[in-house]
Amino acid sequence: MTAPTFLPGTLAVLVGVSGSGKSTFADGYPPSWRVCLDDYREMATDDMSDQSATPVAAQVQNLLLDARLARNLITIVDSVNVLPHVRAGLLARARHWQRPAVAVLFDVPLTRCEQQNRTRTRVVPVDVLRAQHQQLPTAGQLTAEGFADVHLAPVPVLTSGDW
Repeated sequence: MTAPTFLPGTLAVLVGVSGSGKSTFADGYPPSWRVCLDDYREMATDDMSDQSATPVAAQVQNLLLDARLARNLITIVDSVNVLPHVRAGLLARARHWQRPAVAVLFDVPLTRCEQQNRTRTRVVPVDVLRAQHQQLPTAGQLTAEGFADVHLAPVPVLTSGDW
């Protein structure tokens, strides 16, 4: 699968478990398109995993979302986004600015996410990965929530050096 092309003003919401390839996917687009809670937590606390900084990180994210959507700019939300209320908030923002919202679903097997997670600088606890995986919506659920389109992200191919 080739990377999707987004129309001007699109809010592209990445949805997937930690270690499923969301940030790698986002790296295929201009850096200015990407908003990421991990980055804003790190800016606030010097630690991207400090969940106590999530409220302030979400404020920064929302400010940037509004600035970009008001200007009809493509914006990629690079966060887990497995919780329905989080996606509902993003959809509401897109509706407010009358912009299309699409989801990119990373339906990656849990074992693959666990493998990827072990190679990351910031390892997410396995119980958190499993909880995220249980909360992962289906493409049908994302469509029912109001996303104009749902793209299935390709599952990365592992080489023998990745095992």
